[in-house]
This record gives sequence, structure tokens and C-alpha cells, in this order.
Amino acid sequence: MAMADDQRDVIDFLSRPSFYGAAVERVDIIETHVSLVFLAGDRAYKLKRAIKFPYLDFSSAEQRRIACEAELVLNRRTAPELYLEVRALTRTANGEVSFGTEGRVVDWVVVMRRFDQVALFDELAKTNRLNASLMNELADHIAAFHQAAEPRPSQGGAAALAAVVETNHCCLMAASHAGFVTEDIVEIRQRSLELLAAVGALLDRRRAAGKVRRCHGDLHLRNVCLFEGRPTLFDCLEFSDELASVDVLYDLAFLLMDLEHRGLTNFSSLVLNRYLDLTGEDDGLAAMPLFLSSRAAIRAHVAAAAMERAAQSKLKPEMAAEARSYLEIAAELLRPRSCRLIAIGGLSGTGKSTLAQPWRQTSAHGSCAAT
Repeated sequence: MAMADDQRDVIDFLSRPSFYGAAVERVDIIETHVSLVFLAGDRAYKLKRAIKFPYLDFSSAEQRRIACEAELVLNRRTAPELYLEVRALTRTANGEVSFGTEGRVVDWVVVMRRFDQVALFDELAKTNRLNASLMNELADHIAAFHQAAEPRPSQGGAAALAAVVETNHCCLMAASHAGFVTEDIVEIRQRSLELLAAVGALLDRRRAAGKVRRCHGDLHLRNVCLFEGRPTLFDCLEFSDELASVDVLYDLAFLLMDLEHRGLTNFSSLVLNRYLDLTGEDDGLAAMPLFLSSRAAIRAHVAAAAMERAAQSKLKPEMAAEARSYLEIAAELLRPRSCRLIAIGGLSGTGKSTLAQPWRQTSAHGSCAAT
């Protein structure tokens, strides 16, 4: 990772309540590995860090402007009520940073409508407030979004996933402070390439059939919220058209993996089966273990990067443990599993489908069911 522009003055400006007007008494700050989000009043101001990774480059103000404008446009596909504008930060003649049109532009922020953090699906999962109805509604939302998303026949396929596997490997090996087990990282790469060799032709066929689209790209529970009573996708991957132009099942796999990681296997199965019922994407199931593992590996190195940049050192042990847990599931998802066939019988209307629903076609567990 490389650092570029010095953003200390910008961060100081955005951290002070007085700069937002008399109605704002405090500013809460949410940190991610690539952004800082300043919660002030009824608005959220998202600043991209001046950083450079192998998979993104925010090292200049111009690159951050481009990314902010892309974020606004792309997220309005699923959350138009949340995403309001891109605003410039300037340095005035007296050297101070401010919002406005006068002076030299030094940075940019995405301005969003603020929502209560307890509405994040991540928080709903922690407090056992997710339910089958909500997960079915989320699956419906994702299926409709994928079907409307723009096809990208020049992206995706086996070659793109091979690049993901190699990028994950490099980022995981470079994360020296998370306590990763090197043998697990090596195993993940080896098993991923073996599985990719088996399903590569399938991935290319799906690309040719229009199944690679400009998707969300970062579809885990922390990027879904309950807004005005509806599951809403936000904070999509905006910095790389290539990384977000993926097989629709690979996009869905991020959410499924995150549910698996949190022990919510029934909800993972429920969302997958609802999605398959709506879209008919069953032909891609053979690639799901690779999709799921790759998503877990991404979360592992992203969590490790966030840990290294965390301002509060007391949080780092917990963040490192989370990163290691994602690495462990990335390895586990690629290991061979025995298959199970579960047959459920009974008279018409007695609830066979309802009982079987959480367990049908659960690729992450190598099992299936017949009803």
C-alpha cells in the first residue's frame, strides 16, 4: 500500500462540528480501509483516503473526484434516496479548508442522507433481527437489480477470476500483521486454481450468455441497510469497472459467504434458493464454492488492511481475529465435502416445500434436497 496526498487538514475540517453549522453538535467518524465517513446532523460525508493498493488508486485528488462521481451514479441504481451529490473541498486564500467554489480544490466527498447504523444488516444480524421475510425481500431486490444491470461481455469469465485468485494471494501474503497462517494462504491459491480449471469453461459460457454484468461488487451485510422499511443495497464497488463487472452469482456469493461466516446458514440457503427461483441461474452452481471462497479471501485481506490503518489500537486484536476467521472459511469452502440427498414426503399442503426451503441446493455445504 502506498500513501500520496496529505489529507490531515481535510480530515481536521470534516471532523469539526462547527464547520457544518449551528445545528450540528458532534461528528461521528466511521473508518474503513479506503474511506472515512463523517456523520454530521442528517448527512454523511464520505472521504476517500489518499491511498494506493494493487486493486485501486486514490492517490490524487483527481482520481478521488472520478471515484466519487462514479460512486454517486452507480449507487443511485439501488439507493437513489441515499446518494445526494459530490461536493468539493477547497483551500482558500488564507490557507483554510472549506466547502465552496472559491480557492483551489484539494479533495472531494460524496454527500449522503444519513441513516441509523442499527439499520445495517450487519447490525441486524448481530442482534438476531433478521428473518425469513426480510431475507426473501432482499433476494428479490438483488435479483431485480441483477436483471436490470448492464451486461459486460468483455469482462468476467475464467481469466478474470484467475486474476482475482492471484490478487487475493498477493494481498494475503503481504498482510504481515493479521496473524494469517501461510499454509492456509497457499492452500487457498492451489485449490482455487484446481477448481478454476474444472469450471473455467462454465464461467466463459455464462459470460457469453450475458451472465456477466456491472454488478454491486461488494455485496456483504455491511453494505445493505433497512431504509424506509426496505432492504437497500448501497456502497457498491465504484473504483474498478473490471472488478465489479462479474458473474451475477459471484456478486451474490459475497452476501451468501457473509451469512455463512456469521453462522446464518439457513438464511444463506434461503436467499440462494429464492434467487435461483427468480432467475433460473442453477447452471452456475458448480462454481459457487470458488465464488464463495474468493469472496471470503477478499474480506480477509480487506479486514487486515483496515486493521493496519485503524486509529484505535485497542480494536486491532478484534479486527485481526475477524480477518483470520474469513481466511479460515475461505480455505474451508474449497475443501471436499460429502453430498447429502434429503427427501421429504407427505400429502399436498402439509408444508413440504416450507420445511425443505432452507436446505435446497446449498452449494456451500455440498448438499441438496428433493421435495
